[in-house]
Amino acid sequence: MPGPHLASLSPGGLLHADLEEGPPLRALLYIVSPGRVKVPEHLPPLTAPKAALPAQFSSSGLSLSVEDQEPELGLGVVLCLVPCCLPGSLTSLPTRVAAHVLLRHSMSRLFVLGIGFFTLCFLMTSLGGQFSARRLGDSPFTIRTEVLGGAESRGVLRKMSDLLELMVKRVDMLARLENSSELHRAAASGSSGESKFAIFAWENIIREADCCKQHHIMDPKAKWFSPGAGLMERIQAIAQNVSDIAVKVDQILRHSLLLHSKVSEGRQDQCEAPSDPKFPDCPGKVEWMRARWTSDPCYAFFGVDGTECSFLIYLSEVEWFCPPLPWRNKTRAQMAPKALPRVQTVFRSNLSHLLELMGSGKESLIFMKKRTKRLTSQWATAARRLAQKLGDIRREQKQILVHIGFLTEESGDVFSPRVLKGGPLGEMVQWADILAALYVLGHSLRVTVSLKELQSNLGVPPGRGNCPLTMPLPFDLIYTDYHGLQQMKQHMGLSFKKYRCRIRVIDTFGTEPAYNHEEYATLHGYRTNWGYWNLNPKQFMTMFPHTPDNSFMGFVSEELNETEKQLIKGGKASNMAVVYGKEASIWKGKEKFLAILNKYMEIHGTVYYESQRPPEVPAFVKNHGLLPQPEFQQLLRKAKLFIGFGFPYEGPAPLEAIANGCVFLQSRFSPPHSSLNHEFFRGKPTSREVFSQHPYAENFIGKPHVWTVDYNNSEEFEAAIKTIMKTQVDPYLPYEYTCEGMLERIHAYIQHQDFCAAPGPTLPGAHAAQSPFVLAPNATHLEWARNASLAPGAWPPTRSLRAWLAAPGRACTDACLDHGLICEPSFFPFLNSRDAFLKLQVPCDSTEWEMHHLYPALAQPGQECYLQKEPLLFSCAGASTKYQRLCPCRDFRKGQVALCQGCL
Repeated sequence: MPGPHLASLSPGGLLHADLEEGPPLRALLYIVSPGRVKVPEHLPPLTAPKAALPAQFSSSGLSLSVEDQEPELGLGVVLCLVPCCLPGSLTSLPTRVAAHVLLRHSMSRLFVLGIGFFTLCFLMTSLGGQFSARRLGDSPFTIRTEVLGGAESRGVLRKMSDLLELMVKRVDMLARLENSSELHRAAASGSSGESKFAIFAWENIIREADCCKQHHIMDPKAKWFSPGAGLMERIQAIAQNVSDIAVKVDQILRHSLLLHSKVSEGRQDQCEAPSDPKFPDCPGKVEWMRARWTSDPCYAFFGVDGTECSFLIYLSEVEWFCPPLPWRNKTRAQMAPKALPRVQTVFRSNLSHLLELMGSGKESLIFMKKRTKRLTSQWATAARRLAQKLGDIRREQKQILVHIGFLTEESGDVFSPRVLKGGPLGEMVQWADILAALYVLGHSLRVTVSLKELQSNLGVPPGRGNCPLTMPLPFDLIYTDYHGLQQMKQHMGLSFKKYRCRIRVIDTFGTEPAYNHEEYATLHGYRTNWGYWNLNPKQFMTMFPHTPDNSFMGFVSEELNETEKQLIKGGKASNMAVVYGKEASIWKGKEKFLAILNKYMEIHGTVYYESQRPPEVPAFVKNHGLLPQPEFQQLLRKAKLFIGFGFPYEGPAPLEAIANGCVFLQSRFSPPHSSLNHEFFRGKPTSREVFSQHPYAENFIGKPHVWTVDYNNSEEFEAAIKTIMKTQVDPYLPYEYTCEGMLERIHAYIQHQDFCAAPGPTLPGAHAAQSPFVLAPNATHLEWARNASLAPGAWPPTRSLRAWLAAPGRACTDACLDHGLICEPSFFPFLNSRDAFLKLQVPCDSTEWEMHHLYPALAQPGQECYLQKEPLLFSCAGASTKYQRLCPCRDFRKGQVALCQGCL
């Protein structure tokens, strides 16, 4: 329910309300004081002391400019924007009122009278502890104005509390007015302007009924305008709402007074901006607060009231730009929260509570829950196996928030409506498996798919997002996506920078360091809509292990037991193919390939359609329509071939097909697709070149399960089909895409990845006095010396480090793969020294420290050695013919490329 907005409007100020689409609205403006209100040209002028604006509009804006001719008298205004017709009972009014704005300026009286105040009381039932804050999704109005704070806002709260009590007393009088004639008699006999104002408001409500009848949209069963409708019962319901609101107002008033009283405890003469070299930003921040503290209601929420003391207390205790005030130390120590006792985790096998945590109401969530439920037994089996493997290793339970930003209404949620229409499911597959893995590992989860839930769990103060959180972050880890990352930055204020090391970003295609570093990306042309977050690149977690700079999160495919594998091998049709593509657009222009394939195989499709067969699908194709996941699995178990036409990129379906005994045939891209030549990748924070539809399948699985051919070469394409028909393959699933493999990987990340710790040595003079490296016996690369101590806290362990000097124009990713190893960016700091080049027998004529994503490197031609100045720019990706890059590599566990042999 929309809540009220308190706003301070100085004489000549402007209030603007943006209206969303909705029913026709009528503006009722009640003015009680000499003054003048100016409205836009398209609306008639308003005059004092009271006026009603009969204009109707549905999707537009209303701007009011108030000029007080007698500032010492003050001005009270109640602006009610209500639907043209209000069918139903009077008690339903709060759900139909679009907005109610209370304007108040000067330090004098506030006039809120009659039925206009009834509307205010109704709307305040959604107050929820906030007055002047507008959060996304709270109301169809955006109020652009500066809010009351400090003593003035507390004064308004006191006056509102008094008015609420007065309103309860007025209920008895209004209850006796059972019809409009009694109301007019009461006004005639009364001496105050309040009764007359009540008549005016009531007459406007009656006119609203006439408006409804004229538009033929009034509920014929509505009786609240008739004399016999039971006005007494409705007023009693109003009185109950008023009583509840009075309690809320009192609570907020007490909280505000408590915050303000802390200032008076100190000595006012000690509230001067200090000149402390340890806090160089303090004077500037105090100056900013003097000018802008009313720009966001969150400052008043934290007790800022315009005094120097309140500025310094806020800047030293809520933010951290100023030193603590000596006389506040004791108070501050008492406010410090106590750390909760840590609990050891226990593997879980029952996922019923997880299904409750995931929520409902969206097709995307329903899909995710069905998937989780279907895989429950496999998760339970994987948990038992991993528990045996880990033995007595102590695992601390983490408090984890999972915020799926792309499913929030504020981000558009384009996925949910397309779940049942052939839309992409890869992201939902991955999120369902992430939730299951975290839960099975025994951690405490909170799951949010709305902005309001996110704000509540984080402890976001009321306002516009400029203040820190109201409490220390209660979560050890936060898993989210780029949409959620943006939402957190918008609402967490300075707390975002403080706690961003705890965030893990699920990022399908990866984010390279050159795009992640804001300053570097801006200066060197790597700036996109998705990068520039200045996170540790390992905080980005990908669907496939294509970017060693990021962490590989992955997902799971259903694992077959030996009996199921034998049944599949015996039930395969050697001439049956299934096309990878649920959307008709994928089939467009593929007639040539399909005609060749149709000569040898029976072709099946799973293209979504509503009533008519998609014209892009040839008549010789047997289209099953969009299939539920279990039925799609059964279709794959019968098919010999699963064929892709170049899109979608890197989805989960090819792995599912290979796991069900299919051969995957895909196209080779020449030239490779990238952000430079393909619209799909344009704007993504990576320069990675994609040489096929599914690079992981090509590079990590390969033949006989995966065939990558040039579809533009008809002979090569046809020859591949003939060979595949003769080839026998068993169902195959890489270990890292099993439930156990994913549990093992996420367990290792949670146990060992700590991005909040101070970074290792990277800057000039920071490296160890004695090098821990030795040249390998064949003099080709460096190894960690056996007698050298391991770097404390380093993960992966440094004993797995191997370092090569790559050829010119060769990226470290490729250079390590050439030696059967994986590039490990966390090892770069240990190599970032002149000594590493010398140990490789590469003399450096000069050594420079610069900020560049290809460093450390040896410049060509010449013998200039360049070292990395910015730790966030250490990158396995990237190459240039000008440089020979110094590359850190490591080994990896069989079937688990994300972990080294000693990482678990």
